[in-house]
Amino acid sequence: MGRISIIGTGNMARALGSRALAGGNAVEVLGRDASKADALAAVIGGATAGTIGAAPAGDIVILAVPYAHAAPVLRQFGSALSGKVIVDITNPFNPDLTGLVTPEGSSAAQEIAKCAPPGAHVVKAFNTVFGHVLAAYTPEDPRPLDVFIAGDDAEAKARVSLFVETLALRPLDVGDLKSARWLEGTSVLLMRAMFGKAVHSSSFSIGLTVRD
Repeated sequence: MGRISIIGTGNMARALGSRALAGGNAVEVLGRDASKADALAAVIGGATAGTIGAAPAGDIVILAVPYAHAAPVLRQFGSALSGKVIVDITNPFNPDLTGLVTPEGSSAAQEIAKCAPPGAHVVKAFNTVFGHVLAAYTPEDPRPLDVFIAGDDAEAKARVSLFVETLALRPLDVGDLKSARWLEGTSVLLMRAMFGKAVHSSSFSIGLTVRD
């Protein structure tokens, strides 16, 4: 299994950390507030707490922070992220959750990639899965929980796909990093479905069903 570092201490960090540990991965939690990182590592049980700015222990580094904080976090780590696979799970929502704040034709993942050090590879994943749905999912559920993946480096995507499989989830490669724009747009659709009463619960997910 792999070594995973999660930057962030919120609900997605907790859900991903718990599932990663259960899947046999070594998990490190890092947060700007060291006490919160220590507390989350203790709650997950078996995870370690790292230090922001120091080289992450994981080969895969998950950015589980708000989009506005992603670039500053990358700059804080600098060359310590060189050679790492950086998984961007952010959604760059505007304040009323009706659109995205990224430049036209770009995406959060592409903007984050501009801040990554040489040798690091950014992969978009997990942004279309709600944290509480991820935490509650079990392999016994009638359909798989799908994780859409986009990135420019084939090896980096393959490593993220293997990690997703350790979580008992199904990775779906949707192409290069430009596709992240559409994944982030899909997240807006999910929010509109929830708040527009298209569904009567927040416990839903989006995925693919293959029909013969």
